[in-house]
Amino acid sequence: MAIGSTLRPRWLPEKNFPSYAYLPGRQPHPVRDPAGHSYHSEAIQIAEEASLDSDMFLWGIDLFNHGYYWEAHEAWEGLWQVADRGAPLRMLFKGLILLSAAGVKIREGKHAAAVRAGRAAALLRRLMNAPDRAFECALGMSLTVLAEQAEAAARIPAALQATALGQPQAVFDFILGSRSRGMPIRSQKRNSHS
Repeated sequence: MAIGSTLRPRWLPEKNFPSYAYLPGRQPHPVRDPAGHSYHSEAIQIAEEASLDSDMFLWGIDLFNHGYYWEAHEAWEGLWQVADRGAPLRMLFKGLILLSAAGVKIREGKHAAAVRAGRAAALLRRLMNAPDRAFECALGMSLTVLAEQAEAAARIPAALQATALGQPQAVFDFILGSRSRGMPIRSQKRNSHS
């Protein structure tokens, strides 16, 4: 059962969520359609550098955790584009992109969700022996646990609630993001300077 998105923390609370959670064929395309929520913006925002503490990464986490899966995919795509080819960080972004795509497919009620979630899990499992804990710290869970969550999403269809068209809906039973003493790391950094 999915956790309600209103109970989930925000990592960049100063940013407003899009006016709707895009599902292909059901709403205007966010960047190509003049009625889209991000029309006149870049289709994929390219990051200056691939970083786990960048606003773009944290924005992707916010979007993902709150059921904006297509939009999270787009945020992480910009980081994936600039990550070094063959680098573990690039593989992590690809796994998160696939997990976001699975979220879209789950929302659409399509079997393709299982394929994408399974591919995400496989990529995450390839990273499990990474020597440093940066991924685990940034994700708020081990790669093993995240891979298991992705595999569970592939096996067990989410119990979706009826929602208004465009309303975001969290379909995963986990929350991404680092936590220390219950606060996002970003908030702690800001508070420690006050």
